[in-house]
Amino acid sequence: MIRFLKSALMVPSLAFMALAATAQTAVGPKLVEKVTRKGTELVIPYEKYVLPNGLTIILAEDHSDPLVHVDVTYHVGSAREEIGKSGFAHFFEHMMFQGSEHVGNGDHFKIITEAGGTLNGSTNRDRTNYYETVPANQLEKMLWLESDRMGFLLDSVTQRKFEVQRATVKNERGQNYDNRPYGLASEVTSKNLYPYGHPYSWLTIGYIEELNKVGVNDLKNFFLRWYGPNNATISIGGDINAKQTLAWVQKYFGGIPRGPVVKNASFPAPVLTADRYVSYVDNYAKLPLLSVTYPGVKIYSKDMSPLDALSEIIGQGRNSIFYKNFVKTRKAAQASMSSSNTELAGEITIRVLPFPGQTLADAQKLVAESLTEFEKTGVTDDALTRFKASAEANAINDLASVSGKVSNLAQAQYLTGNPNQVGRELADIRAVTKEDVMRVYNQYIKGKPAVILSVLPKGGTIVAAAADNYTVNTAGYKAPDYGYNGLVYKKAKDDFNRTVKPGVGPNPSIKVPAIWSATTANGIQIIGTQNSEIPSVSMQMSIKGGGMYAVSNPAKAGVAGLVARMMNEDTKNYTAEQFNSELDKLGSNISIFAGSEEIAVSVSSLTKNLPKTMVLLQERLYNPKFTQDALDRIKKQTLEGFKQAKTQPAGVASTVYNKILYGTDNVRTYSTGGNEETVAAITLQDVQDYYDKYFTPSQTKIVIVGDVNEGTARGNLAFLNTWADKKVSIPTPAEGKTFEKTTLYLVDIPNAAQSEIRIGYLDKLNYNATGDYYKLGIANYILGGAFNSHINLNLREKKGWTYGARSGFSSSKNGGDFTASAGVLATATDSSVVEFMKEIRNYRANGITPDELKFTQTSIGQSDARRYETNGQKAAFLSRILEYNLKPTYVDEQNKILSTITQAEVNQLAAKYLNTDNMVILVVGDKTKILPGLQKLGYPIVELDADGKPKQ
Repeated sequence: MIRFLKSALMVPSLAFMALAATAQTAVGPKLVEKVTRKGTELVIPYEKYVLPNGLTIILAEDHSDPLVHVDVTYHVGSAREEIGKSGFAHFFEHMMFQGSEHVGNGDHFKIITEAGGTLNGSTNRDRTNYYETVPANQLEKMLWLESDRMGFLLDSVTQRKFEVQRATVKNERGQNYDNRPYGLASEVTSKNLYPYGHPYSWLTIGYIEELNKVGVNDLKNFFLRWYGPNNATISIGGDINAKQTLAWVQKYFGGIPRGPVVKNASFPAPVLTADRYVSYVDNYAKLPLLSVTYPGVKIYSKDMSPLDALSEIIGQGRNSIFYKNFVKTRKAAQASMSSSNTELAGEITIRVLPFPGQTLADAQKLVAESLTEFEKTGVTDDALTRFKASAEANAINDLASVSGKVSNLAQAQYLTGNPNQVGRELADIRAVTKEDVMRVYNQYIKGKPAVILSVLPKGGTIVAAAADNYTVNTAGYKAPDYGYNGLVYKKAKDDFNRTVKPGVGPNPSIKVPAIWSATTANGIQIIGTQNSEIPSVSMQMSIKGGGMYAVSNPAKAGVAGLVARMMNEDTKNYTAEQFNSELDKLGSNISIFAGSEEIAVSVSSLTKNLPKTMVLLQERLYNPKFTQDALDRIKKQTLEGFKQAKTQPAGVASTVYNKILYGTDNVRTYSTGGNEETVAAITLQDVQDYYDKYFTPSQTKIVIVGDVNEGTARGNLAFLNTWADKKVSIPTPAEGKTFEKTTLYLVDIPNAAQSEIRIGYLDKLNYNATGDYYKLGIANYILGGAFNSHINLNLREKKGWTYGARSGFSSSKNGGDFTASAGVLATATDSSVVEFMKEIRNYRANGITPDELKFTQTSIGQSDARRYETNGQKAAFLSRILEYNLKPTYVDEQNKILSTITQAEVNQLAAKYLNTDNMVILVVGDKTKILPGLQKLGYPIVELDADGKPKQ
């Protein structure tokens, strides 16, 4: 399928020097090519230019929404790093947000947020990119920001900023790798797959001990070596004037000197002469993992699409061989195969999570038998049709947003030098033959050696698939010359005053979608809007009931979740495999899942295949076939999932926090998913009874968005008119608890790499789009809602204790809560609690400043331009109207409230709803590390287990 990569980079360092560059001439941008759409071909129209300093510019004009997306991609990721300095490319990504010569520390986030935009950066093996989506009138300011950090970063770099971001990166590693089950599997595999010194042999996040060694001069050299305009592409798409945009790019970027020459990286592909068995013990895993990885192919290789097809046939979806042999037989919770492709190499990976009673050796044997089965059965016409149809749908849906289009262009440019790859990739997919799939199987899989990783649960009796037999060979490694010698720094010269921040153009005209609505004779409420930007349709159906069913019958908690999963299985006229085969051949999707108050049905389809997709939806809704075999399999997966969840600090924190707020005996805390006791006791009759009682049209709401008008949409949904209604009473959930004094609760997760913190209380405030609930969102924005909120700036940007900290009010029809949360450095757990409470207390006492209120009003108001871009965003808007019986004009009322709310009103809300004397504090982490510090805080401490029950 068409891929979008994420990347990272790093390189050696010397002393602080800088960049040699020649002065720019007056020559302007050079047009390289212009691509337009011909007929109905799948293409992203664009113009490509190059500045004299080597900066590549891609402009994609698209006036469908009043938005602009800016992406600056530097062709430098972790593949530029050297042994002993892993993770530096990603670390540097963080430093690029810490201010430049004309942009103060923290102002990058503040300026874009105030502009109503969203921003981020990402690093992968091959590139680092920085991007923002903003209202169209903010474009010039974005170009000023991006050019300032490209041309004027170094003078603003300080040791203090360096140390804070180093700590933040360590927290990111802890949160995303060290503190979760199987988080280190890819690190161990990469280390043993690639030759010593190959930059793919470590993860982009790097090793902590190596991050500890680098210094600020390493960072400066890294910038000088790799962040020149000749190693960058700026891609701009959306509601732009291409001529004006090009002039702005020339103005802001044209004076930045060219950097050192950067050639494409080249490393030998991994060559395995025998199977390499390796293993490690996982602190959080409850089930073992078998991972088998073969060397694959680079991105855009002719074999990329055949390998994707092969992976789908063997190990993806209900029609795969692995699903039949592992999952359906209840031998494994998961079994999959995938092919990933990057600039220098590719990987083909098989992963199996065997259930208790199955060994890793058993799993490896069944993998081999499954591959032999594929050799015998080969590739069917149906399998190829499914693959190609799904890939086409994915390609179209990836272009739903301006950010998706721009990201596609940017990736193709830095990898190939030609942004126009969408059509070629889709042509490659359509050209895949049975012979191609068998050829790549024989070439890359059959009889080929692999890295075979066994991940072993801590303290268990599971043994590895085979004894470890491989040690990385470090002999003979010679580091390449990364080009750090002779770097000199020469500042850019502008012919304008860069200290003056650009203004903005007129506010864009916000396109709130035109809405139609209807109610069928049997009570179904339907709401929709037409959007013909891409030829696809999305539909969301909600049927009231969900986990709330269990409120009146606690012994059946979890039945809603089981019903939803069972409805994705067999129907009366199709097996699950046959049903999914038909969907895949259409490039469509129908999935059902349970929430606390509803069963939700999600449907996506290409416009041309909507009628056939609706036939399948009718089958799914009207003719489920609940079988004992499917129930037993799903229950087994669910029960094992409960065990795994109790080892993950973040999941434990969220679950136990709810139990503290509502009480462990309040069924609403486990109503949807159930628990070990209730799920084990649910019968097939319970599933049937739920379906018979709660599936009714009068409790159903439908949102339909996309390339379809009202008449066509209602015509395709006409089958629902025959749905017989029945009266249903939805129970009301019990209220939660109130707390007379703040108490600290502690859950011990031995050896946890981080601590998870949750602080808050139940405000018992129902959702109200124009009342106190909406206003509290405004009030919380500067406290913990925005990136540059008090809480996040303190804990992340000043202290470096967390990857991100936040707070917010959430609500529904049955009350809500205020919660502040973060995953923090274990050694800073007690200090983080202190700072959280201090920030909340100070905000309650002192309130919002006039400048903060103005920032909040501007930021939230400008962000309206981003609210209705994609089908998903439009569907969320319409769903809210249906769920809470709102007028479509409620957004106008919200905008009026936002623009007129006063400082006094915000401060009154903060004083009323942010009382730190009756909140709960939950900390989940390693008790031996954090308890002594927590005891000094003066709060009563209650120790709980991972189920939220008091420890004896």
